[in-house]
Amino acid sequence: MKRAVFLDRDGVINDNKKPVNKPSDFIFFPWTFEALDLIIKANFSIFVVTNQGGIEMGYFTEENLKSIHDYMLEQFMNNNIIIDDVKHCPHFKTHCECRKPLPGMLNSLSQKYSVDLKSSYMVGDREMDIEAGKKAGCTTIKIGKPSPQADYNVSNLLQAAQLIIKI
Repeated sequence: MKRAVFLDRDGVINDNKKPVNKPSDFIFFPWTFEALDLIIKANFSIFVVTNQGGIEMGYFTEENLKSIHDYMLEQFMNNNIIIDDVKHCPHFKTHCECRKPLPGMLNSLSQKYSVDLKSSYMVGDREMDIEAGKKAGCTTIKIGKPSPQADYNVSNLLQAAQLIIKI
């Protein structure tokens, strides 16, 4: 079974001060590539799990999201970063199992890729990320404002990566 790091997208990989509705809105944090390189070198699979309720709300479409993720993955490949998979929840009002804080995205990726959730991490910048990680059985790392629910609290993804490779 594989070990994995599940990453929320907005606020973890990229700046989300402004909504990300098209590829030109996607601005990587300066430490993102270095952080993911550390995680890969420590033999973890990397998955992006992101709530994208803006689809159901009509702010952008599945096609828009695909172009954003294609851009993100292209930039990762240009920096020798391999992301195993990207999963999103398009819902906002509709009840589903995939929208964080429910662990549906983590559970389905775990089954698809034979991931041991107990030896994996969920890294996010919101309480719903931490809750989803806990429900899935992962160790949780909160970025930004500390959370008493998280196993660890750090300032950014690079600090999270440095923590993961030490644990």
